[in-house]
Amino acid sequence: MADAPLTYRLLTGPDDHSFCQRVSDAIAEGYLLYGSPSVTSNGGQVIAAQAVVLPGFNSATDGEAAQ
Repeated sequence: MADAPLTYRLLTGPDDHSFCQRVSDAIAEGYLLYGSPSVTSNGGQVIAAQAVVLPGFNSATDGEAAQ
């Protein structure tokens, strides 16, 4: 039996095609973008992060999924 999908996921990694594909795959699985993406540098490589949530997610801070 497969594990239940996580309600909240934070996708991180180098800002490249692979990262964008992981975000696109999550959207195709029914996840919604949550908040704004974030980027930082680790001394030469740009690292990106994007939170995604399943519909119906309720954050403790009363946030809303991006439309």
